[in-house]
Amino acid sequence: MLTFFVRRLLAAVPAICTLVVATFLIMRVLPGDPAAFFASGPVPTADEMAYVRQKLGLDRSVPEQLLIYVKDIGRADLGMSFTTGRPVLTELRERLPASLELAVVALLLALAISIPLGVMAAIWRGSPVDHVARVISSIGVSMPTFVTGLLLTYVFFLWLGIAPEPVDRIDMFIAAPPRLTGFLLIDSSVSGRWDALQSAAGRLVLPSITMAIFVLSPLTRMTRSAMLGVLSSDFVRTARAMGLSDVTVYIRYALRNALLPVLTTMGIVFSTMLGSNVLVERVFGWPGIGSFALNALLASDYAPVQGFVLLMGLLLVTVNLAIDLAYGLADPRARRGV
Repeated sequence: MLTFFVRRLLAAVPAICTLVVATFLIMRVLPGDPAAFFASGPVPTADEMAYVRQKLGLDRSVPEQLLIYVKDIGRADLGMSFTTGRPVLTELRERLPASLELAVVALLLALAISIPLGVMAAIWRGSPVDHVARVISSIGVSMPTFVTGLLLTYVFFLWLGIAPEPVDRIDMFIAAPPRLTGFLLIDSSVSGRWDALQSAAGRLVLPSITMAIFVLSPLTRMTRSAMLGVLSSDFVRTARAMGLSDVTVYIRYALRNALLPVLTTMGIVFSTMLGSNVLVERVFGWPGIGSFALNALLASDYAPVQGFVLLMGLLLVTVNLAIDLAYGLADPRARRGV
């Protein structure tokens, strides 16, 4: 198992190196001049532009800038954010729990709906349940996340008035709990701050539903497809011939074997959620790393965007590595590369 882990870890190194170089080069070819944005006046002079470029390190050649950037990454220095005036690493460290909390809650919500729905659609194939599952999946994948978020905000906040305003992670009149993990649900529960827990949970509802709807389709479709394949297997027919109950056949034998491809899809979906939460965070005023990166991108602030992409790459590798390890534990053939 250790060899399997080391092999997977080494395989991720070229991907990370490519990601670092590609992100750096892409930011350099994007239109817009950071020196013009960060200059003091709307019409900066040539001397002022040259001074700002020197401060940002943009007066050096691109290979030299890349070398300095790689050295800084080796020292865990992701640079300064000129839009906030704070180190990028500090900003990412403080904002990452907000994005992870949203993505994890949304994924759990999506799994709680998609797996039972996919199982029922496979068992009663061609029935109204199957058609409802297809309709729900189609709606989720065909509607952009920002449209879903705006629609939910209009209905539940503006029209019905039962949802909190889509701003921040907690009510501004409620003190935040002591920071232990950065996850408000956990910190509020550990410190016994039930008012903060209620406020944080209430503000998670609409953004997490928005993200869950977006990923319902792949999870439901994969569960249904995997279950259909397993239900036609010999061991399932044998279990039925032995007189086992439907619950035992479907849950203990069929679903257990069908979850392997669902596990792989879940890792891909979670990685997608971390990258695509930019629009959701923007719609709901969520102070995560997505909104931070978007603001930096609009300001041509290189360091935060590069730090965001690098962090997303590391999270993607970590999630895929965790999925590979889980897959290797569940199926020994994966460890042998079969």
